[in-house]
Amino acid sequence: MLYEPAEFEPLTDELWDPARVADGIATIVADADAAFDLDALWPAHEWDGWQAPLPMKNLYVGAAGVIWALDALRRGGHAETSLELASAALRALELERAEPDSTADEHYRPAALLRGETGPLLVAFRLTADPALADDLHTLVCANVANPTDDVMWGAPGTLLASLALAEWTGEARWDEAARETAAALRARRGDDGLWRQDDDYRGLGTVHGAAGNTLVLLRLEPDETLAAETAAVLAQHAFRENGLANWPGSPRPQLAVPGRGIRLQWCTGAPSILAGAWEYLDEELILAGAELIWRAGAHGDEKGGHGICHGTSGNGFALLKAFARTGDERWLERARRFALHALGQVERLRAENGRGRYSLWTGDLGTALFAAACLDLDARYPILDIV
Repeated sequence: MLYEPAEFEPLTDELWDPARVADGIATIVADADAAFDLDALWPAHEWDGWQAPLPMKNLYVGAAGVIWALDALRRGGHAETSLELASAALRALELERAEPDSTADEHYRPAALLRGETGPLLVAFRLTADPALADDLHTLVCANVANPTDDVMWGAPGTLLASLALAEWTGEARWDEAARETAAALRARRGDDGLWRQDDDYRGLGTVHGAAGNTLVLLRLEPDETLAAETAAVLAQHAFRENGLANWPGSPRPQLAVPGRGIRLQWCTGAPSILAGAWEYLDEELILAGAELIWRAGAHGDEKGGHGICHGTSGNGFALLKAFARTGDERWLERARRFALHALGQVERLRAENGRGRYSLWTGDLGTALFAAACLDLDARYPILDIV
């Protein structure tokens, strides 16, 4: 068994309709606009805000991610927010500095891209171009070079992405220098097994916590056929295959399932994670085997993963867009669009049940809006990891 069927539900039979999708995106943006408060930012879902001081401010499940998504949808011509995003971003940064979201986490560093101050700083600079914010961000990036947690969420790979973004936006040489210093340190910490350490006993395979994500970030800095081939070999070695299908554990192990936690098939762990990070260089046979498993599994149920891009329907759908980008086979685009329609339906159903939306980039409605927009635009780039 390569996945847990009970965690999934059959996909919608709704036919692809660009106008319906555009309306769904616009409704998500309008709901986010209406829910915003300058002091409380956005209401936090119970999972997103667990054991954290509210409001949530970070890029992963907090206000910075919502603001980044609203700006990206606006820039893409998909929906126009009524909010003054620069002011909202500065307020989120102010509140993050006053009371950081994730200090209780053992991996916490202020420089963490997804869960620390770097995310709100990055978004605030994107919207204001304030040189003082760039200086603060540079300080955090440099402080994170030696962070031993080598993953996109907490460690140097995440701040390498921030450096690449600032290099593009500003043209300043210091950002290329910071990126190269970070990349050199990251390469030096790579183990003989081709993996990086995330904590004492975890050496991940996937995109947010592992080799696929770290390799993706390094390849965004500069091409490296040797690194790509070595990571492809590591990922092939640890794949679990069955009847032309494939899935991956979060880290190398003799069995796919985690005792007491089952099998993961989502962007943060499993085949969608591997495809998201390694789609350009992984053997095409494995890309298709992972994509076919995702398609056969269907949509994530509301209770387990929901519709989001981290551990939900939209994240799995992004993997199908990657298969389309790799192969050019429009079957994968059609399948990704089925996932987008289903995810929009989940957004609408859960909003009606709960009386409000879920306001986050990775786990909530805004990530789903970005995935739906990607299906309209034929754009397989994943938020933040592929485009900042």
